[in-house]
Amino acid sequence: MKIGIGGDHAGYAYKKELIEMLTQSGYEMKDFGPFSDASVDYPDFAHPLANAVEKQEVNLGILICGSGNGVAITANKHQSIRAALCWTEELGALARQHNNANVLCLPARFISLDLAKQITNTFLTTPFEGGRHENRVNKIACI
Repeated sequence: MKIGIGGDHAGYAYKKELIEMLTQSGYEMKDFGPFSDASVDYPDFAHPLANAVEKQEVNLGILICGSGNGVAITANKHQSIRAALCWTEELGALARQHNNANVLCLPARFISLDLAKQITNTFLTTPFEGGRHENRVNKIACI
């Protein structure tokens, strides 16, 4: 599975750690940046990641910024993106199970690195349940 990852300067340290963890777990990673902790604008990285998810160049995406809100808002401007801001494992699981979320957004300034790793693992390994949720998910896009 190929995972896209990006964010901003506040998420840079977590991004580096998640790339290492996921690579060791056998995931193929595409890093959209940033490539240092210098101050940057998160849309410059969230939009390219969302485009890659939409074009199926990556299977799922992970975006990390200070609150998680900026990257989630940006990614959700794309029609076929369902970006979920998650700060617990349960939210990560439900985002996949019920909403078929395709981008995980993490708030680096509000969760520990260990929790970020746990949420990421849960998000990536939890399947969409379909069933009664399928019809709801099909109504999300404004097409």
